Amino acid sequence: MALSQFIGLVTLVVPDYDQAIAWYCDKLGFELVEDSPQGEGKRWVVVRPRGSQAGLLLAKAKGDAQQAAIGQQAGGRVFLFLNTDDFWRDYQAMAAKGVHFVEQPREEPYATVVVFEDGFGNKWDLLQPK
Repeated sequence: MALSQFIGLVTLVVPDYDQAIAWYCDKLGFELVEDSPQGEGKRWVVVRPRGSQAGLLLAKAKGDAQQAAIGQQAGGRVFLFLNTDDFWRDYQAMAAKGVHFVEQPREEPYATVVVFEDGFGNKWDLLQPK
């Protein structure tokens, strides 16, 4: 019997739940899938791009090591890849909402792509595969 597998969630360490929900939902247009209290100030918060199965589990940083990881979860490399079916629509919408792009859009053999930073310093690719 073959098993079906996929990545459902990726944990993203953030400084504050509400700040992260606002950034991902307002700036990127993600949907808030779940926000459930877990006790002692902890919450299970999931956001994801509309139409996607995969999402981000927003985890409030606790302790010095997690605080230091905010915005550096990939050591300064691009951490996450946001695929789109309309690069220029999403690029313009994100720019209008103040998303910080670290470069100009470029054409690569595999995609139209641009690197941006989320509200916490993590680098992302916005890309439309060819």
